[in-house]
Amino acid sequence: MTQFDRDAFDSELSRLLAIMEKLRDPKDGCPWDIEQSFETIAPHTIEEAYEVADAIEHKDWPHLREELGDLLLQVVFHAQIAKDGKLFDFNDVAHGIAEKMVKRHPHVFGDEVIETSDAQTIAWEQQKEEERKAKALEKGSEPPSALDGVAGGLPALTRSLKLQKRAVRVGFDWPDVNGVLDKIREELAEVEEEVLRDDLSQDRIKDEIGDLLFTVVNLARWADVDPDSALRACNTKFERRFKAMESGVRSTGKEMAEASLEEMESFWQAAKRSEKRD
Repeated sequence: MTQFDRDAFDSELSRLLAIMEKLRDPKDGCPWDIEQSFETIAPHTIEEAYEVADAIEHKDWPHLREELGDLLLQVVFHAQIAKDGKLFDFNDVAHGIAEKMVKRHPHVFGDEVIETSDAQTIAWEQQKEEERKAKALEKGSEPPSALDGVAGGLPALTRSLKLQKRAVRVGFDWPDVNGVLDKIREELAEVEEEVLRDDLSQDRIKDEIGDLLFTVVNLARWADVDPDSALRACNTKFERRFKAMESGVRSTGKEMAEASLEEMESFWQAAKRSEKRD
């Protein structure tokens, strides 16, 4: 493969687009890249988005720069696949999002006045709703549901939150947080009833646990907490404390499999106390 002359490109983005086009070249490209499709690349796109989130969570800025590059590559890869199929290209993607940003920020690129972040969020969602209605009219279909447009491929916690926020916008909500707390207690009781039955049913247990999780997401919404971020933080905390517990057990000359539950619990509590002192 001929080395690319960096001066031959208008920008690093142009260089990246040219590199991807070369990788997908049917004659001289990379066999792996040539074989890929939207479907095979999509899981990598999702993975890279999570890598970006992880770098931000750990405030690892050099890693974030690298991961943003990996995520950008995913966009370029999808755009090249589309170009190869004569569907659209990267310029179409960039043009579409640029037009959308201008349209959805009339207070920046027009004469409207929106003074707060909350007001902008409301205006943004109203514009999206109008766009969904316009698309439905173009297709001659029924008016869209308030829940239309929430992608099915989102992580379950994120999609649950988005569905609930959509429902709230049309007034479907508890009058106060006490209703949510009562509902959590109700759903927890139903889970307990199912798991203690003599005739255990995985389907019923799954259904009730789903109801409980959905309601906990509702509580997170009420508390203005992103449930996915909260769970990621909890995972990190569990991992940190578990590793501290492992170190504690090994300091006694034992491996985890040799320690009693009481010993493990003792080191777990020690890890928690250590974090509080810090």
